[in-house]
Amino acid sequence: MKRSSRNDVIWEPGLLALIRTTMKERGISFKVALNSALRAALTQRKPRRRSFVQKPCSLGGDPSFRWDKAPEAAAAMEEKLGRKFALRK
Repeated sequence: MKRSSRNDVIWEPGLLALIRTTMKERGISFKVALNSALRAALTQRKPRRRSFVQKPCSLGGDPSFRWDKAPEAAAAMEEKLGRKFALRK
C-alpha cells in the first residue's frame, strides 16, 4: 500500500532551480526529482571524524622538580618575600 502525504515547503530560490534543472535533464517529474535528491543526500555516507589527539608540549618547567616538596618550597619563597618587604619599612 502506497502512502503519500502533502507538505508545504518554502524553497530557497537556488535550490528550486537545481531541482528544476534536474527535472529537465533527466525528464522526470518534480516528485521523482525531489525524492531522489533527498534519498541521495540522506543516505550518503558521512566521512569518519578523526579522533582528537592532544600533543604534549613543554611548559618550560624543571622536569626534576619534586612536587611532593612543593609546599615547603612555596613556604620558603613566601618567607623570603616577607623578609624583603619587612626591610622596606
